[in-house]
Amino acid sequence: MDLVGVSEIREMLGNVSRQRASVIANQRNFPEPVAVLAMGKVWRRSDVVAWIREHRPELAEG
Repeated sequence: MDLVGVSEIREMLGNVSRQRASVIANQRNFPEPVAVLAMGKVWRRSDVVAWIREHRPELAEG
């Protein structure tokens, strides 16, 4: 399973600030994290990529 945290999500969203990435990740329509660790929440990369394709298509890879 390929997991990402807020730092990776920042990059996937075009290097937004950590605060902006956290705001986006806390939206109701953002995928649920698969775990909450001491370092923070983690998500499946595939779930985040799918969300970006739907909600931020200009940032979608390929």
